[in-house]
Amino acid sequence: MKKFLAEFKEFALKGNVMDMAIGVIVGGAFSSIVTSLTDNFINPLIQVITGGAGEDGIAIGGSFKILGVAFNYGAFLSAVVNFIIIAFILFLMLKAMNKAMSIGKKKEEEAAPETKTCPFCLSEIPVAATKCAHCTSDLEKK
Repeated sequence: MKKFLAEFKEFALKGNVMDMAIGVIVGGAFSSIVTSLTDNFINPLIQVITGGAGEDGIAIGGSFKILGVAFNYGAFLSAVVNFIIIAFILFLMLKAMNKAMSIGKKKEEEAAPETKTCPFCLSEIPVAATKCAHCTSDLEKK
């Protein structure tokens, strides 16, 4: 049972699965922006162009009327702010998840240096050098 849970944990916390889940959530939030755009701007424009009758009441919140049709920009801006907040929170969650996943991993070993210092003239020379190019001193092999 422990092995099964460990495998499930590894699967569920993989980067691809987390990225996909975040994509679905951000997509849902973005769909609310698109819905708000169509409900509050495009549909009223169609009503103005076609001369269709609008709703009887005045829209609550930020809105304006053109030819008797209310454009409810307050609801649209609210949807945009909701999207930004959701995207920011998901960004922070993904960043924390990636940091948590990297805690147990070994750090990459540093690359071997390509140069060394000549003990006689203190110039930088290639590691494989057996003679200093600056002072022509013979160097010990390491």
